[in-house]
Amino acid sequence: MNGVRLALSWLTVLPVRGPDAVDRSAAGRAILLAPLVGALLGAGAAGLLWTLSRAGASTALAGLLAVGALALITRGMHLDGLADTLDGLGSYGPPERAREIMKSGGAGPFGVAGLTFTIGVQAFSFAALADSGRWLAVALAVATGRVAVILACRGIPAAPGTGFGILVADTQPTLTTAAWSAITTGLAVFAVPGSLWLGPLAVALGLAASTLLVRHCARRFGGLSGDVLGAAVETTVALTAVVLSLG
Repeated sequence: MNGVRLALSWLTVLPVRGPDAVDRSAAGRAILLAPLVGALLGAGAAGLLWTLSRAGASTALAGLLAVGALALITRGMHLDGLADTLDGLGSYGPPERAREIMKSGGAGPFGVAGLTFTIGVQAFSFAALADSGRWLAVALAVATGRVAVILACRGIPAAPGTGFGILVADTQPTLTTAAWSAITTGLAVFAVPGSLWLGPLAVALGLAASTLLVRHCARRFGGLSGDVLGAAVETTVALTAVVLSLG
């Protein structure tokens, strides 16, 4: 249960207290359960979209509010990680300078532009999914973003000076990453009625893109950090939702 409590306390604002002491073993178990937390968040986002749509709100407004609700319930930490990562990538200094920029706490032009674009893409994609009644697809996109975290925590060392990265980097075995990828792809078959191939394609593209992003960031920053994991979550959700909204 420590893994469950830690996953909920790390990834949401739900009033769940994690264990007093957290080591790499406990952190690895929490990361292992991240997709389940993502499924819970995704179900909530889909439910909010459905409720707002039935209440007469436009799907565009409902999509934006759903993205805002996800940011609130996750403390906005994934969006913050995305902004910091983009600012770090936008710098031309050595890895040490990039990590310093990421830790500065402010949002530079690359971060602001990336946040605006990603939030807009997610909101409009959710709106399109709501228009076609693809509620499972909404939940799937959010959950897939957390599967990307598991893939990121395999085979990549932590960046120097990153507390969270040191806890979770390279904690996931190959079997775990393969299992969650297979489960998510299998469930994706049911996400788009009439196009059984579209859901698995969306998951595959989302996870592939996040893997490339994470590995590029690891080379650029000298390893994995919590900010990079946040960037992986948000970009995976956005790309998966875009592909699911097609057809």
